[in-house]
Amino acid sequence: MGVMKKKVLLGATSVVKEFPTGRSQTLVVLKGLDVKVNEGEFLVIVGPSGSGKSTLLHILGGLERPTIGEVMIGGENIFSFTDEKLANFRNIHMGFIFQFHHLLPEFTALENVLMPALIRRESSSKARVRGRDLLAEVGLADRLTHHPSELSGGEQQRVAVARALMNDPRLVLADEPSGNLDEENGIRLHQLLLDMSRRKGTTFIIATHNPDLTTRADRVLRLSEGKLSSVNE
Repeated sequence: MGVMKKKVLLGATSVVKEFPTGRSQTLVVLKGLDVKVNEGEFLVIVGPSGSGKSTLLHILGGLERPTIGEVMIGGENIFSFTDEKLANFRNIHMGFIFQFHHLLPEFTALENVLMPALIRRESSSKARVRGRDLLAEVGLADRLTHHPSELSGGEQQRVAVARALMNDPRLVLADEPSGNLDEENGIRLHQLLLDMSRRKGTTFIIATHNPDLTTRADRVLRLSEGKLSSVNE
């Protein structure tokens, strides 16, 4: 079989991120970092605590601007956008899963999943059908009307996965998604993320310490001293 050329979805070039630490000093967390991520790739980033994995994800996802450098997604330089255009771009093209699920406690599982679509002003009835389908896909068809407090930790995180996929994003960024789960629920969540990636062709970039997740990745990169390097399995 001929090798199909993979299409690059995201390319970050010369990304530097500095934080002021007072007295005109700065902490340089990312030091001219480059990375390319292909469409449909399941990429895992590892590295010691404090190495800047969350900062890197926030920049790749357009949640935070770099001090210098550019991030191209689908051929567009996202940091050339105004804040408003960047927020719209994120809502349409990206999904986010954090270590803490960040579900809104006063809303049901289904209402939490619908949030990205409602922000986008999609019709409520159309969004509801998709939201129900997604909750069924993550194994929560019978939990639509439950509030987060009525769900287990693993179930709450699966609601967060469905919410991240609500707008059918091209790219999902996950920061320690299983960090608050026990081992069994963590493994279940990892399998779910991989299944979603394979079935939908969604690109995932996941920062984690979890060894089970690194064994499932298409590629593992290590962030250390502000630079990314390949991890040879």
